[in-house]
Amino acid sequence: MRALVQRVAQARVDVAGRTIGQCGPGLLILICAMQGDTVAQADALAAKIHKLRIFCDDAGKMNLALKDTGGGALVVSQFTLAADTRSGNRPGFSTAAPPDEGERLYLHFANALRGFGVPVETGEFGASMAVHLVNDGPVTIWLDTAAG
Repeated sequence: MRALVQRVAQARVDVAGRTIGQCGPGLLILICAMQGDTVAQADALAAKIHKLRIFCDDAGKMNLALKDTGGGALVVSQFTLAADTRSGNRPGFSTAAPPDEGERLYLHFANALRGFGVPVETGEFGASMAVHLVNDGPVTIWLDTAAG
C-alpha cells in the first residue's frame, strides 16, 4: 500500500459541496491499495503511521507520534498514488488494486488506525473530492509497504 502522510493543523474533504470528513491537528493520509496488497500490509501501515514521530515536542524536535498528541486523522482514498509515469506523458494506473479490493483495503486501513485509538474520518471511495488542508510544517512523508 502507498500512503502520502501530511501533518496538518486541519483538513477536510468535501463531496458535491458537502463536508463528509474532517480533522483538526493531526494527519491527512492519502492512501492507495496496489495490486497484490494484503490486509496484513494495511495493518502494518496503520501501525507504522500511528507511531510515526513527526510531531514536535516542547523543544521543537519531531519526537512525538499521533498516538502521543491525541490528534485525529482524515483518511482519503487516492488511486493516483499508483501513477506510473515512466513512459510518455499520460500516467498509467494499472498497478492500482481493482476498485472492489482497493475500497476493501482502504476501509480496513481506516479501521485499523481506529483500533489504535485514533479518531478517524474518511473521504468517499471513488468520489470526486475536494480536499482542503492547512499543512503544518510543511511535513509530508511518503510510505510504501512494497519498499520495505
